[in-house]
Amino acid sequence: MTIQAQAVNQTPADPRSASDIAASQNEGHGRRLTAAFEALEAFPALAESRNRLLRVVAEEPLSVGAVVAAVESDVALVISVMRLANQIDGRSRGRVDSVVAAVELLSPDAVQALATQTRTFDFFERSVVWEGAPERFRLHGVATQRAAERIAIEVGYEHRDRLMITALLHDIGKLVLMHAYPGYPAQVHAGARTPEERVQKERRELGVDHALVGGVLARRWGLPKHVASIIERHHSPDADEEAAFVRLADMLAHYSSGAGVNPNELLKTARAVGIGPSELRGVLYDLPYPIQSKPRQVDPCPLSGREVDVLKRLAAGNVYKQIAHELGLSTSTVRTHLHNIYGKLGAVDRAQAVLIATERGWL
Repeated sequence: MTIQAQAVNQTPADPRSASDIAASQNEGHGRRLTAAFEALEAFPALAESRNRLLRVVAEEPLSVGAVVAAVESDVALVISVMRLANQIDGRSRGRVDSVVAAVELLSPDAVQALATQTRTFDFFERSVVWEGAPERFRLHGVATQRAAERIAIEVGYEHRDRLMITALLHDIGKLVLMHAYPGYPAQVHAGARTPEERVQKERRELGVDHALVGGVLARRWGLPKHVASIIERHHSPDADEEAAFVRLADMLAHYSSGAGVNPNELLKTARAVGIGPSELRGVLYDLPYPIQSKPRQVDPCPLSGREVDVLKRLAAGNVYKQIAHELGLSTSTVRTHLHNIYGKLGAVDRAQAVLIATERGWL
């Protein structure tokens, strides 16, 4: 028996027509969802996430990459930063689709102010309103992010910055349904084993699913339309482009936590993003291990193009004469470039210069 049916059966005989009753029920669902949307305004960040962001924003010199990583680690922080960035008047209004772009647009003081004002949640200090939901939600969101990054590396996907947002926020609709319906998710999902089965149960029991609700919420927040669309379509059987990346990442996150996934749907979605069976097996095997990849280039590179060319060859083990020959420069010019590189990076030798540039994603 559905939640809607239970509500009807528990109500005394109603003299109204069936259409009037249905309209009243729809209005009731609308009010529930609206109240839940408003409740999400107070969704808390993990206390440790907020504290880490405050630390990196206060560091000198400021590392954009460190700020981005701190924000991307938490659902509430991402929501706050993305909403503010998309509200700023100008050509970028409603078009900021990554934390990288948002942090570049906002001042460090603005990010610090947001973090200071953000409500927090701590595992050891349970909230009556949300209980353990923020932490459970963050764990799955971060697991989906990691899986999405692994997929992006596998196929060379170019929009990794945006994918970190859509992967983290893909299930925000669940937070709405959780607040709107006391029987969600335990009662609604009872007996469902895979993500597809859970979505079907939501549609039967509630008349909507969390993906659709999540898309609506993203639009209410003023996030870019294409970001909302990705969230809305991430459970669609014919999901393509970034929605397929998120759908596959969501399945992989469930798989890595030991939850059930449909092998046929997993393979079908993998093919939609250009991953075949052999590559998919490699991704499944790698999931428990740390991602070994070239870092995303987030901090602006202070080196000129020629200085990067010199440093790349230095990293490959070439000596001054080899570098000079390959680039058509004199040995003294190579030394000058290297001296400038050390100064810009704050390095004392070639090894440290290569290490700093590699860690920042500039090589």
